[in-house]
Amino acid sequence: MKALVTGASRGIGQAIAEALAREGYDLYLTCDRTFDLLRQVADGISSAYAVNVTPIEADMSDETAVDTLFEQIGGLDLLVNNAGISYIGLLQDMSLDEWRRIQSVNLDSVFLTCRAALKFMIPEQRGRIINISSIWGETGASMEVAYSASKGGLNAFTKALAKEVATSNIQVNAIACGVIDTEMNRHLSTEEMACIIENIPADRLGLPSEVAALAVSLAGAPAYLTGQVITIDGGFT
Repeated sequence: MKALVTGASRGIGQAIAEALAREGYDLYLTCDRTFDLLRQVADGISSAYAVNVTPIEADMSDETAVDTLFEQIGGLDLLVNNAGISYIGLLQDMSLDEWRRIQSVNLDSVFLTCRAALKFMIPEQRGRIINISSIWGETGASMEVAYSASKGGLNAFTKALAKEVATSNIQVNAIACGVIDTEMNRHLSTEEMACIIENIPADRLGLPSEVAALAVSLAGAPAYLTGQVITIDGGFT
């Protein structure tokens, strides 16, 4: 079995890569700006689980880079779209270039990877796609309008593509993450974090390993499970 995990140098992507390796997947892992770290992750996973792990430096929002990547991969059983960036700030202070960058990395990349993966999956009449989304794509978040919009678009993309490829026995689902203990949330002050945790019924942040466990479950779920956006947020929403 072969899986591609984008944005896999740390956090949720790294945790998903490790979890899939435990299941016996050979892996292709990508990142854009932290390749030295990705190589360390790949070496560690390969040694620990005796699977083939190929680290690749690529901007997943770049059409040429994605097409080149998939020429290298060939066939694929599982695609996990995890690459993403955030922007914290008022909408009126955001430039058009910043807006477009968020949409490109968080949404264009998914279009490009799915389009490329389906060229392999449809002829084989099988395949799984898991998109890593956010609860903000469902509820919206103040100071994160662009990020929320990109994840809302990702949720709609997931549901629509699932319908389009269901007859080809390809399952497309998304995981809407709550507040997970990753670097993306480390900009928050101690006071801000305490306020967030106070509003989470589970009384803590989620762990990347918990998201990874859900991703593995979806990778092995019944084929009739498709077009779903599954929330993991400790009861927050």
